[in-house]
Amino acid sequence: MNYVRFPNLWDLKIPVNRVAFEIFGIEVLWYGIIISIAFVTAVFLGMRNRERFGIKEEQILDIVLLGAPSGIIGARLFYVIFNWDEFGGDILKIINIRTGGLAIYGGLIGAVLSSYIYCKIKKVDFLNLLDLGGPYFLLAQAIGRWGNFTNNEAFGTNTNLPWGMTSEIIKRRIELSGIPGMDPDLPVHPTFLYESLWSFAAFLFLMWYRKKYKVKGELFFLYMILYGAGRFWIEGLRIDSLYIGPFRVSQLLAISFVVVFGVIFIIRRKKYGVVSR
Repeated sequence: MNYVRFPNLWDLKIPVNRVAFEIFGIEVLWYGIIISIAFVTAVFLGMRNRERFGIKEEQILDIVLLGAPSGIIGARLFYVIFNWDEFGGDILKIINIRTGGLAIYGGLIGAVLSSYIYCKIKKVDFLNLLDLGGPYFLLAQAIGRWGNFTNNEAFGTNTNLPWGMTSEIIKRRIELSGIPGMDPDLPVHPTFLYESLWSFAAFLFLMWYRKKYKVKGELFFLYMILYGAGRFWIEGLRIDSLYIGPFRVSQLLAISFVVVFGVIFIIRRKKYGVVSR
């Protein structure tokens, strides 16, 4: 049994096993279970609130059937493309997502792109769909990040803060990373937790803002702005970032989305600010 320790928090120890159970000798991982719970929760809430956005039940189901595989493929491709050296062209390794290696931004791009194509073909209001999904994307991300906890991944640099964590798996990952200045015997930032809390706080804000917003598309734009702002800071703490040269890919995307959707948000507020949905 692997234990995640919090040395500066009364030396708290939490038993964490990445395997939930086995079926016919096949390991079922907590990572997949948690991601599935996050996905089902988002879909369930979307179905319950679809009517106020003019989306039909069958349209939600169609979009889910298209968006789920598109999101998974996009998330995996994003990770593989910017981490190619890890896979070396091994197809079996590339398609094995059981141990992690999914990039949120890639998943978002894949899901949104497939949804856009569907909306264009079926004449569904794309911005209404994005406004419906935006808050629930954040909630799903807040839940899904706990899959990283069970895998002992998505952590940051060394820290002496009370909530700094460590484990034998984390120590081995640090040793294998070879990152200068990282001490495997010291606790690290639980960046998965930071992102989970940030996403949940942003979800609550969007649910509050949804009661009064007037410009179509605003909920999704705010989702991209809020998540991007938090991710930019959190990504700077992580040691497992994907890079383009000296730049972290997720930070570049995060700040780009903050700027682009911030500008769109302001322009549309000025143009349609007094027009109700």
